Formats: sequence, structure tokens, C-alpha cells
Amino acid sequence: MNPDLYSEVMEKLALSGVLVVLALVVAMYSTWAERKVAGYIQDRRGPDRAGWGGLLQPLADGGKLFFKEEITPAHSEKFLFILGPTLAMTLALMTGAVIPWSSEFSWGDSVINPLIADVNIGYLYILGVLSLGVYGMMIGSWASNNKWSLMGGVRAASQIISYEIPLGITLIAVFMISGSLKLDVIVAEQMDSYWNVVLQPLGFIIFLVCCFAETNRTPFDLPEAENELIGGYHSEYSSMKLGFFLFAEYVNVFITSVILSTLFFGGYDIPFVNDANLTESLGMNAMSIIHFIVLFIKTCFFIFLFMWVRWTIPRFRYDQLMDLGWKRLLPLALVNLLITGFVILYFFN
Repeated sequence: MNPDLYSEVMEKLALSGVLVVLALVVAMYSTWAERKVAGYIQDRRGPDRAGWGGLLQPLADGGKLFFKEEITPAHSEKFLFILGPTLAMTLALMTGAVIPWSSEFSWGDSVINPLIADVNIGYLYILGVLSLGVYGMMIGSWASNNKWSLMGGVRAASQIISYEIPLGITLIAVFMISGSLKLDVIVAEQMDSYWNVVLQPLGFIIFLVCCFAETNRTPFDLPEAENELIGGYHSEYSSMKLGFFLFAEYVNVFITSVILSTLFFGGYDIPFVNDANLTESLGMNAMSIIHFIVLFIKTCFFIFLFMWVRWTIPRFRYDQLMDLGWKRLLPLALVNLLITGFVILYFFN
């Protein structure tokens, strides 16, 4: 094998491993953070027994899931019953491959770009992977041979399909401004100009609402509404099969928060700072670490926002959910797209 090709393959495999570990750790401690946020909002402590401040609670929960009895319904489709949660978890982890996590850093004689897949259609890749995520829910719900699980899967499919349309239209406006589908180019454009949240405030609000629906978070958690559907599409799951579904949701929240930060809040851009001058004074590697920390802080803010909304706003009725998607967000997304096109055509010819 060509040594350069071998080196590049090993570099991408290492970056992929780091991404998987990072996503799993963040998802694991998001469960702890969610309970702490819920406890604060509801004026109680939250988890505080396992470890200092309850920091070992995610490990206790993981151990409980590992050692619980794994039950497979007698009349279920065994292969598809296993494929559902596996597909949901795998697709959730695949999404981060095209996200620019930081600026370049040096390793020995090599300069490494922490972008796993440098493709020209980065965001289309993300949309495609996110849209495939519903297959895990649908396959799992149908294979369970449970009508209540199937109803949760149908709700998930109709909800995600409905909200992907305004989400995609909103992103067209962002691409019209940046002139590229590559996320690293979109970040670079924001570093040289204004963040897209300033240029696309309506688009950001639409995109944020659609992200809540895409991740099945309150007030869009009808696919797994426990008090209505006994757990929704994963009613028949237990042990780590259930854990895969739950982890996939938190991984999706993490990756979605990174995408929000990247597309609308400058990604790893440091506000009010000239990054080029700072790189010259601190060095490439130090700047890469700072860039990653900045992106992670922005991501943590959106993760907190997801949790805050969950424990503040009640769930929509299904007719309200569909009405918001088709009668409100879709027309607003089209209006936002037309206004953006007119402004670009008029002011920039």
C-alpha cells in the first residue's frame, strides 16, 4: 500500500475513534446533566449518591442496563428486532464525520485536519444520515409485534419527515450566503464576516425548532410519550438494546448542538478575536485546542437549552405538532428563502 495513503487511512481511523469515544462520553454524562438540570428546575437535588455530586451515576446506569435480563418477544422478528437499535446507534455516530471540530494541528511532520470526511456535500450527508435514523425506530417498532410500539414508530416517521422539509429549506438560505455545502467553508465565511445567526435570525429559529422535532425532544417527544404509549417505539426493548435507543437520542442531541453551533454561531470561531494573530502568537496546536474548547462550550449551551426546554414546556398534541410543521414553519421557511434570495440578488448582483 502507498505509505501516504496508509498514513491518511490510519489518521482518519484514529479521528473516527476519538469522535466515537467523545460522543459516547458526552451522551453518557448528558444523562447526568439532564437529571441535574431537572432537579434544579424542580427545586430538588437530582442524582447525588453515586460518586461526588452523582458523577458516577451514568456508570451505575450503564451497569444496570448491561446486567438486566434481555427479553425478546416470542412473536417478534428476531433479526430486525436487533437491527433497529443497532441502526439507530450507528447512524447517530456517523453524523459527526463531516463536522469541522477545530482548526488544523501538527503531529510530527504532518499537518492534520480534524475533519474526518472532507466532502463537498457535507450538509447533504448530514441530512441523509439523519433521515435514515428514522429507519431504526420504524424497524424496531414493527419487529416488536406490538401495536403500541408500531404506533410510536409511525408517529416518529411522520414527525421527522414533516420537520425535515422546513429544516432543509432553511439551510438552503445559509448555503446561498456561504456559497458552499462544506461545513468548514461555512465556518470560514463566518470567521471573515458575521455569524449566520445575525444574517439569518428567522432561519435560525426555524432550524432550532426543527432540531427539537428531529431529536424527539420535548415538546416533540410524541414518538416515545411514556404516559400515552407505554414507552413508544421501544416499549418491548430491555437491557442494552434499550440502552442503544436511549444513547442514540443523546448522541443526536450532542451532534445536533454541534451542527447548530457550526452553521449559525461560527463553529470554533472565537468571537471578537483575530484568530490569525492569535495563532501566530500561541502556535498551531495551542490554537487548535482553544478552537475545540470554544466549539464545545457553544455545544454545551445548546445541550443545556434542549434540557431546559424539556423541563419547562409541555408536550404538543399531535394535531398541534403537524399544524406547526406544515402550516407555520414550512411557509416561514419559504418566505425566509425568498427574502434571502432577493437580498443577495439586489445587493450583491
